Amino acid sequence: MKMYIHVILMGEVWFMNNEKLIEWLEQGSISIPTLLLVNYKKLGLTENDFMVLLHVLSFIESGNSFPTPTELTNRMNVSTEDCADILRKLFQRGFITINEEFENGIIHEKYSLKPLWEKLLQLFLAEESTTKKQQTQQDEANLYIIFEKEFGRPLSPFEGESLAMWIDQDHHDPLIIKAALREAVMSGKLNFRYIDRILFEWKKNGITTIEHAQAHSRKFRQYQQKTQKQVDNNQQGDYKRSVPFYNWLEN
Repeated sequence: MKMYIHVILMGEVWFMNNEKLIEWLEQGSISIPTLLLVNYKKLGLTENDFMVLLHVLSFIESGNSFPTPTELTNRMNVSTEDCADILRKLFQRGFITINEEFENGIIHEKYSLKPLWEKLLQLFLAEESTTKKQQTQQDEANLYIIFEKEFGRPLSPFEGESLAMWIDQDHHDPLIIKAALREAVMSGKLNFRYIDRILFEWKKNGITTIEHAQAHSRKFRQYQQKTQKQVDNNQQGDYKRSVPFYNWLEN
């Protein structure tokens, strides 16, 4: 009998706990962007600033778009005065705005975190731009090293300027420039005029990837090999060019 009562009581506890769990789940949750979590310090936000913004976001998502400092401090370890001061500074610094809406002839105020998301996006784009610029500078430096290695000497000022123009003005990908250099080396025509002509022809034909460049070169080599073979057969000579190349300067 005691065991039976115990089982009933355990069942009631289990039921009550599950009811509580369902109640908790029905309160919902908020999604915190990882970008904000990782970068709020870079935005100049303190931990208290960050928590106030998160609680404002939580209230908005639960249907209360204009929580009072008292409502916010009920969830935090800061005073109402401090919370009000934080909200004021967030507003002054452009992290939040207060919008007005008319409903049934009554003006309602509501917080908007749109400025926060805009600042976060600007930070992301700025860092992306900086990273891309640094990568471009590194690629350009690597190109100088590769070119000087292939030429077996330092580049002249004119050659250095040409290399920079291919990147900055013609917007050739460094990989494409290296492919053009490799084409010139294989053709035995290692000079900037020849490389510039290759890049010009590739750009004119819409070639922007290594794969397309290789396919384009292979196509002309096959054509030239076939032509050379016909010439050799007609001349009945003993000489046969083992590796045909496309002369870009004659195109």
